[in-house]
Amino acid sequence: MSARRPALLPAILAAASIAAGLFAQESLIRDDRGREFRLEGRPRRVISLAPNITEILFTLGAGSQVAGVTRYCDYPPEAAEKIRIGGFLDPDIERIRKAAPDLIIAFRGNPWERIERLDDLGLRVFVLDIGFRLEEIRPLVEKIGAVVGRTSEAGILARTLTDKAARVASALSGVAVRPRVFLKLQGEGLWTCGRDSYFTDLVEKAGGTSVTAGLEKSWLEYSVESLVRDDPDIIIVLAPSDAEFERTRAWLNSRPGLRATTAVRGGRILRLDENAASRFGPRLFDSLEELAGLLHPEKFPPGRNAAKE
Repeated sequence: MSARRPALLPAILAAASIAAGLFAQESLIRDDRGREFRLEGRPRRVISLAPNITEILFTLGAGSQVAGVTRYCDYPPEAAEKIRIGGFLDPDIERIRKAAPDLIIAFRGNPWERIERLDDLGLRVFVLDIGFRLEEIRPLVEKIGAVVGRTSEAGILARTLTDKAARVASALSGVAVRPRVFLKLQGEGLWTCGRDSYFTDLVEKAGGTSVTAGLEKSWLEYSVESLVRDDPDIIIVLAPSDAEFERTRAWLNSRPGLRATTAVRGGRILRLDENAASRFGPRLFDSLEELAGLLHPEKFPPGRNAAKE
């Protein structure tokens, strides 16, 4: 028996080597620019450069790890207690440096030159560039969970969001008519979104058809003539409050040309909460159900919450 033991040693060493290699692979993660990050426990001072990142961090239970956020990070309310490091488009490099972060999480739209300046200071900047469809929130959550040491929590949240979307889809199964929808930002002007905006995907998954889905731009100002031609059944206004919504609705009703559209003529101008819907994060799935209920109230009667059934 003892004579055979040395023969096992190469196999044991090979297995150990493979295991070590797998462990090494599992302890590394790439951000969306291809840069590798070694996972070394939970970072203690994380700075978020985007409101949706802040929302995800707190939802994962990582609020205590957050050292700084942008001036636009207003959800959850606890985010207001964190150091403000500037805005989404103008993060303050000096404030960030003084906050002594061990991890900075950036998102698509943060100015590239500022990210490079943070790189030059030797700071760890994890860049995320994802987000045109709702299902992409899951890998976004999982990546953030991995880089802040909340992998288990991220897995649970990702599955919860997937289940919410599936339940809404199930409630809408068999819907025969998909209303034509124009999604409008609050205020004056016909600012809307095109094919490359996740809002277009939101409308489709909520059981509608966006009249601007074929347009290549993410954001654009639509003309009255184009909207009259497209004749939406419903106009959805992204508004942060009822007061802002009423101002926008009054503006729409005051435009002579728009009175010819089915939506305005029939009083089908409806509000979707801007704060939740404008963040590419977990609450977008609540917005999905809210919008589905606006477009198909017969499928979502009062008191029913498809995402929780």
